[in-house]
Amino acid sequence: MFAIIETLGRQYKVSIGDKIKVDRISSDKEDSPEGTKITFDRVLMVGGDEAKIGTPLLVGATVSGKVVEQGQEKKVLAFRKKRRKGYTRKVGFRRQFTVVQIEGIKAA
Repeated sequence: MFAIIETLGRQYKVSIGDKIKVDRISSDKEDSPEGTKITFDRVLMVGGDEAKIGTPLLVGATVSGKVVEQGQEKKVLAFRKKRRKGYTRKVGFRRQFTVVQIEGIKAA
């Protein structure tokens, strides 16, 4: 059995036991500590023996998981330069992520 969920504007295909890396999940300006239970209620599709497709969401379908890790990616550098003008800009960005292990899929 698998499901397609949406979280923070991105879609993921998950099944039980999968670990997915999503953008940082936090509640009320606090990070979700490791071991926290998370429920994804924006389920677009549940597949398996019989596929159920939402329009756009399945009512009553949920995917549950727990937080395994919080972290940051390696730094990505963006550099701009205009030749002969003395203009340079260097910007760094580190994406924050949460690793979630999927524990259950409940179809409506």
